[in-house]
Amino acid sequence: MPFTLPDDRLLAMLREDAPYGDATTMGLGIGAHSGRAVFRTRGAITACCSEEAERLMLLAGCASARRLAHSGDAVQAGGELLVAEGDAAALHRGLKVAQTLMEIASGIATRARRLVDTARGARPDVAVACTRKHLPGAKDVMLKAIMAGGCVPHRLGLSDSVLVFAQHRAFLGGQAPGDWVAALRAAQPERKIAAEAESVEEAVLLAGAGVDSLQLDKLPPAAVREVIQAVSALPSPPLVAVAGGVTEANAAEYAATGARLLVTSAPYAAPPADIGVAVRALPAPG
Repeated sequence: MPFTLPDDRLLAMLREDAPYGDATTMGLGIGAHSGRAVFRTRGAITACCSEEAERLMLLAGCASARRLAHSGDAVQAGGELLVAEGDAAALHRGLKVAQTLMEIASGIATRARRLVDTARGARPDVAVACTRKHLPGAKDVMLKAIMAGGCVPHRLGLSDSVLVFAQHRAFLGGQAPGDWVAALRAAQPERKIAAEAESVEEAVLLAGAGVDSLQLDKLPPAAVREVIQAVSALPSPPLVAVAGGVTEANAAEYAATGARLLVTSAPYAAPPADIGVAVRALPAPG
């Protein structure tokens, strides 16, 4: 399990969905009736955010909630993820938020796992990283999901790493790569310097300037192999990462080039998992 979302984040989700109570449950007068909700996946998934779903049901007022799968677990179709008991008001306050969170996160985690498995079928030690092209405002959920699926975050944001794009170099006035690499090392001495290249020639030029990592943008596999072969003779060859258009369909081919890292945003566009919630009333005590 990568990490858990804090209670204030989860409470905000509950408040967003029911800021002034549940009109349907109140109108029917069923809020005090006891019941049980069982969350099951209808398809095979890599589960994610079951910990948060459990906590959401408790924060919603349920008497008990028990998760039956952890984030990162492979769960077969029909498998139970969570069981919660409480009054109808609490169950209905929490269940849709918990269900939707698990569906979206598990969908991303499932695609991430498939992509990692596909890539490692060609090269067992390749790493797969997911970009910061996630839905703004949902970084925590989406990072947890890709990590549950076996990927790693590529960059947590602009503040944690140095990656020089063509859009940055447009402001350097034709400055030689060796000069701006040296300036970056002086300004950010503790950080690795990565740069993106859009051609074989540009990649070789940047590698010669001393960057620590080369990110190859939308280069075909044959060109990636050419770059790796060209930079391998350098005293300190840069790490070569492949980015742009990496999917389940081509991950194995890119991994077979010898690139050490595949960079993708594909898991973020995965369809939600299909998770059903069965609710039944429990007999009144006594």
